[in-house]
Amino acid sequence: MSKASVSSYLIEEPKYSFLKELGLEKNNKGVYHGIWTGNGETVTSICPSNNRPIADVIQGNLSDFENAIKELQKAWNVWADIPAPQRGEIVRQIGDALREKKSALGKLVSLEMGKILPEGEGEVQEYVDICDYAVGLSRMIEGKVLPSERPGHALLEMWNPLGAIGIISAFNFPVAVYGWNNAIALVCGDVMLWKGAPSTNLCSIAVIKIIQSVLEKNKLPGAICSLVCGGADIGSAMAKDTRLPLVSFTGSSRAGLQVAMEVQKRFGKSLLELGGNNAIIVADDADLDMVIQSAVFACVGTAGQRCTTTRRLIVHEKVYNEVVERLKKAYTKVRIGDPIEPGTLYGPMHNKQGIELYLKTIEEAKKAGGKVEYGGKVLEQPGNFVEPTIITGLAHDAEVVHRETFAPIVYILKTSSVDEAIKWNNEVKEGLSSSIFTQNLGNVFKWLGPKGSDCGIVNVNIPTSGAEIGGAFGGEKHTGGGRESGSDSWKQYMRRSTCTINYTKELPLAQGIKFE
Repeated sequence: MSKASVSSYLIEEPKYSFLKELGLEKNNKGVYHGIWTGNGETVTSICPSNNRPIADVIQGNLSDFENAIKELQKAWNVWADIPAPQRGEIVRQIGDALREKKSALGKLVSLEMGKILPEGEGEVQEYVDICDYAVGLSRMIEGKVLPSERPGHALLEMWNPLGAIGIISAFNFPVAVYGWNNAIALVCGDVMLWKGAPSTNLCSIAVIKIIQSVLEKNKLPGAICSLVCGGADIGSAMAKDTRLPLVSFTGSSRAGLQVAMEVQKRFGKSLLELGGNNAIIVADDADLDMVIQSAVFACVGTAGQRCTTTRRLIVHEKVYNEVVERLKKAYTKVRIGDPIEPGTLYGPMHNKQGIELYLKTIEEAKKAGGKVEYGGKVLEQPGNFVEPTIITGLAHDAEVVHRETFAPIVYILKTSSVDEAIKWNNEVKEGLSSSIFTQNLGNVFKWLGPKGSDCGIVNVNIPTSGAEIGGAFGGEKHTGGGRESGSDSWKQYMRRSTCTINYTKELPLAQGIKFE
């Protein structure tokens, strides 16, 4: 977004004093690699709740990017020499610094992205949690000692840092996604260059300022966690640069494919967290109270702008009518308003493009035979507010149903069996999150098994959204195949070496080969 003509910025108002608590100003430099700079375009961050300007950011250009990469390489020479448990101590301090700023940073997320305050603070908490997790991981990163077939030989598996990595994150989780990558990659011994979404630059700057304070206190190079705010030119440069052996990208499947192809051209690694056309299956024995509560959160939360948002509700014909009516009634109780105000459950779309997509998709659904059971309209008030929407009457394989729409629209589909519902769950291109509501153990283990859900997240009796940090987060197919956060996701930030050590004076060859 280009520089706004409106002269009154939210950062100048006492109500938003938390912005200055985070070190933000009316005019902010958007490049950091030990020093703050920026020589690119000036953009204005806009609040989606009222479309008023928050503050300005001077983004980086390609020259800034080049300087950041050079400083990043210097910083790695320092960071890689620090033992992993000591790197974990730095991450612990970052987590504590985030705890101190949780309220202010959560408010910024709410203000700039548009999600409700509990979700904004939840993002910060997620970053804190992954820091705690990474501290433990710093003493547990493990290799292997394997049995060698040759006498007097040791066979080892070693893990070492990749070096400098690139992180490109999206507007909908402007803090947490970076946190997942940042905390784990740091204890693995990597340094990183981050490019957040241009529409949430202030979140990126605020996070890096928090990290900067920790690095400076420990007399470490600030470039360990570098930042270049910018547009597609910076993202493209990151994808093409051989000095970034790994690029972690979060965004749409279309953009992710472009990034992956550029990275693959240079035989780099990509970690992709892309789209999701997620479904909840409701069996005929489901606890409908839990179904409705979960569906409202999963369909309406973040105004439908999570990659794990439920976009399809596949309901058994025996309970279909009841689910539709109860969900419509529940939607009437969703409190819409300023996301930063207490009690609000549903905020705005992030930008005007989201509203256009919302309206276009609803019209397409109607033309395909869909019936709008609830919502379908733009709210006549300041900001980017639309009604959460329920649509019925469409075929399970309708084009509009099979296409992920980043908006608060859910399609309710009627099914005759769990087997049919599983087939419908799996027939879309994406494979991120899924859930079934049932009391039948046979259904549960069918759902979890080889012929069940083909998604990376397979839930039972909980929503599709709201994952914990301890498990690996990510999906299959057009979702990209990447995994972040917990479990063994750390391996993606490291390189593996198989090492054979001969500690004798003999030289036997593997497989008993004689070469004499």
